[in-house]
Amino acid sequence: MTPSTSRIALLALAALASFSAVPALAQAEFPSRPIKIIVPFPPGATVDTLPRILGEKLSQRWGQPVVIENRAGAAGNIGADAVAKAEPDGYTLLSSPPPPLAINQVLYPKLSFDPTAFVPVTVLAEVANVLVVRKGLAPNLKALIDNAKANPDKLNYGSAGNGSTPHLTMEWLKLLAGGIRIVHVPYRGSAPALTDLLGGQVDMMFDNLGNTLQYIQEGKITAVAVGSTQRLKALPDVPTLSEVFGDAVSTTWFGVVAPPNTPKAIAAKISDAISETIKLPDVVARFEAMSAVPVGGSPDKTAAFIKSESERWNKVIAAAGVKVE
Repeated sequence: MTPSTSRIALLALAALASFSAVPALAQAEFPSRPIKIIVPFPPGATVDTLPRILGEKLSQRWGQPVVIENRAGAAGNIGADAVAKAEPDGYTLLSSPPPPLAINQVLYPKLSFDPTAFVPVTVLAEVANVLVVRKGLAPNLKALIDNAKANPDKLNYGSAGNGSTPHLTMEWLKLLAGGIRIVHVPYRGSAPALTDLLGGQVDMMFDNLGNTLQYIQEGKITAVAVGSTQRLKALPDVPTLSEVFGDAVSTTWFGVVAPPNTPKAIAAKISDAISETIKLPDVVARFEAMSAVPVGGSPDKTAAFIKSESERWNKVIAAAGVKVE
């Protein structure tokens, strides 16, 4: 090899080394600009408030704005699709309850994105689902079921949308209670459904405790069952579903994922930051005020959790014959 060719080879190697170092440098400096967290449901409920609490703290931690953007519609699919098509650089994230992450691929014959291609980051929090009924409808679960049996298709229930855990839990309950017939009224999120329940336009709904506890305590709606594994401290007299129907458990969790092909190092860095943030005493207190339990966890642990939840709810969908309306 001549001196000139040796020099050319060295320059080529230097250029290659410099190029390969760029992603590592970008990851080390992450984040260097604003981050956007897309929430695929409307503002005004737990699904929206929890990531806003998180965003405030991450902004302080990173010295970069963390913007929450609501893109509601199609049971969370519109917002999820936007994140699926975003650049895989960690600057666009999805914070979502189960539907677009673990459920919709079974309910919808064709999606514009692949839920399994998202890069899991962590689980933000988990909240128990509660069955609440309009004031005066029924004092307890047995009375509600007896009413539904005596009046098939006369009662209705609201939900946060097709495929939401409140929707699937009610369909599961209808099956467990012997095939009672209650009409489903899907909404674009929990907040508008709860508004109609308070106004008497809806007879009942499952919703997470963070959205409903205030109204239960004020006597505006009645809680007749909770989806947690044990009775809730806030509602000690309200039985769990499992007390009546065995292993029936229903909670709403909020997962954070990144676009497909996001580097593992960036996902891990975001996961660590979120997991540490939600352990801060003031964050824990704000979450608990909404009846939310901080979760956290690594990307690998989150991937395993989402997979197990998908399998669990898919069994419910099959058993109850749930169809998209």
